[in-house]
Amino acid sequence: MPVCQIEAALLDFGGVIAEEGFAGGVKALAAEHGLEPHALWQAGLKAVWDSGYVFGRAGEAAFWDLFKQRTGLEGDSAAWREDILSRFVLRPWMLELADRFRGMGVRTAILSDQTDWLALMDERYGFFRHFDKVYNSYNHAMSKLEPRFFLMALEDLGVRPERALFVDDNAGNVARARELGLKAILYETRAGFERELRTICPEALG
Repeated sequence: MPVCQIEAALLDFGGVIAEEGFAGGVKALAAEHGLEPHALWQAGLKAVWDSGYVFGRAGEAAFWDLFKQRTGLEGDSAAWREDILSRFVLRPWMLELADRFRGMGVRTAILSDQTDWLALMDERYGFFRHFDKVYNSYNHAMSKLEPRFFLMALEDLGVRPERALFVDDNAGNVARARELGLKAILYETRAGFERELRTICPEALG
């Protein structure tokens, strides 16, 4: 019988635990203003990082100010935020998977490059309770662009890299995790994810 090869599962939030809301929201904003969606999404991402918001070094206002300055857009940033947050639709089956992992004794964690919006969404939807730990760039002042973020999480969980699974929808993050020795899955579709997970921890899928 195949045996689960992991002691911990680290899951990205947007694009894995939930639909990716930031991309959808900013692209919708682009369509509303007759702008090229991908370009505005990239401008939004760059503003989140360059403002320091994703690292908790600046607040939301600094991000929106930089975004408006660089794009020339004007509008109600609070309304824009709410539209973005509404698009982070949780995937119930992924939360059920986290619960199954925990029932098997596999530690679960969120590992995300997010702002304080992550905690705001948890206040509304209560998904943190499905995880043992939450590692967010906003709270730790480091990101998945840095190996030390992965290593910090693994040390805190008390798990060796080769006994951990990382799931993300960003190919660069997945590559970095693999370089550190983690088992890693690039999330593209549920079917593809479950196919790969079955080779790593079949018991988690029943």
